Amino acid sequence: MNDDKKVTEKELNKGKDVKEIKQVGRKNIFDTYDYDSLELSMPALLKAGVHFGHQKSRRNPKMDDYIFTTRNNINIIDLEKTVKLTKEALDFLTSIKKSGKQILFVGTKKQTRDLVIDIATYTDNPFVVERWLGGTLTNFGNIRKRTRYMTRLRNQIEKGDIKKYTKFEQMKKMDEVEKLERRMGGIAEMGSNPGVIFVTDVEADKLAIREANIVGVPVVALVDTNVNPEGVTYPIPANDDAISSLTVMLAHIAKELK
Repeated sequence: MNDDKKVTEKELNKGKDVKEIKQVGRKNIFDTYDYDSLELSMPALLKAGVHFGHQKSRRNPKMDDYIFTTRNNINIIDLEKTVKLTKEALDFLTSIKKSGKQILFVGTKKQTRDLVIDIATYTDNPFVVERWLGGTLTNFGNIRKRTRYMTRLRNQIEKGDIKKYTKFEQMKKMDEVEKLERRMGGIAEMGSNPGVIFVTDVEADKLAIREANIVGVPVVALVDTNVNPEGVTYPIPANDDAISSLTVMLAHIAKELK
C-alpha cells in the first residue's frame, strides 16, 4: 500500500451530494418546462403517447378496467380514465404537500432516473433512483442512521477534516461516501417515512410498493397495461416507458407542487 499516492481534485469531489453529481452538465427539465401550454386533456395525453400500452400477450388482467381497446396487437389505455385518475392523484399529492410531509419519488429503471431526480429536486423532495434498499420504509431507523453517518463523513471530506488520516485511509473514506451517496444520497434529507411514495414503474419497484403497503404509506403510481395495480392507492394509467409520456405526466406533478 502506497500512502504517498496523491489525492486528486477529482477524487476529493467524489463525496459531493448525489443530486449535484447527477445534475452536472445538464439542466433540470422542469425548470424550463412550458407549463402555460400544459393541459390535462385526452388530446394532449394522446400527443405525448400516454395511451400506448404493451403488447396484448403481456396484458395483465387486473388492468382490464383501464384499457380502452387493442389495436395492431397493442393495448390502448383509456385516456378518459387517465385524466380522471390523474386529477385525483394530483389532489392527493397537493394535500400531502400542504400537510408538510414529503413525497418520495421512486424510479430505478435506467431511462427514468434523470427525470425522477429532476422532479424530486424541482419540488424539493427525496428520491430513489438506484436499487431499492430493503428496509428503506420498514426499517427506517437503521436507514436514517446510515444517512446521518454518510452526511457526517461527507462534511468531514468537504471541510478537509480527513487530512489527519493517511492518504490511503482518505481514499477509503472517499470510496465509502461515494458508495453511500449512490445508494442513499437521494434520501439523505428524509427525516421520517414520507407521506406518500410516487412510483414510475410498478413492476420495477414492486419492493418499494410492498414496503409502503406494510407501513401504511399511500402509493401513487403510473400503471401500464402489463402490471398489477393492486397495492397502488392512486393508480394513473399511463405508458411508463416512453420518455414523452413520463415527462408530461411528471410535468403535471411539477406544476401542481411547485
